[in-house]
Amino acid sequence: MKQSLGSKTLAYPAPVWCVGSYDKNNAPNVMTAAWGGICCSKPPCVTVSLRKATYTYKNIMAKKAYTISIPSEKYAKEADYFGIASGKDVNKFEASGLTPAKGDKVDAPYVAEFPVILECKMIHSHEIGLHTLFIGEILDVKADKNVLDGEKGVPDMEKVKPIIFGPEIRTYHGVGPRLGLAFNLGMDLYKAGK
Repeated sequence: MKQSLGSKTLAYPAPVWCVGSYDKNNAPNVMTAAWGGICCSKPPCVTVSLRKATYTYKNIMAKKAYTISIPSEKYAKEADYFGIASGKDVNKFEASGLTPAKGDKVDAPYVAEFPVILECKMIHSHEIGLHTLFIGEILDVKADKNVLDGEKGVPDMEKVKPIIFGPEIRTYHGVGPRLGLAFNLGMDLYKAGK
């Protein structure tokens, strides 16, 4: 029997993404966010939800652009720091020793050391409550060559080693091994049902 836990943000896992933006003086800023995901395939779009109180919220509203830098496990400490400190008070790139790189397609920086980057043009914002949902059209995806799958030319999750977040329990985790191919693993059940 299931036990009710009430109304909580318990949808496992959540991504650990570092959202890059420039402030009004074109200083690079980055913050960690876990409320996000892919929301459309054509055009390719991604969402990220931020509180109005964040420095990044104001930057995105002004520039209508942001990046998502996907950190690997070896940058868990830096990713956590990006979610603790505020860009109003400190240059997080300088403090972390990581490098801001200028986006090619949008007016926003990304973290050069992180293996996968999405450059996004904000196309919609929707105030939900405490958070505002930003929908960004993905104008470009960049990836380090050493994390690409040689056969398909896309990032290999086991090489990227992205970090995931446990909402409510406030823990970071790595991603486990591949379980099987999507749209293939359950094919025998599908065929049996026909």
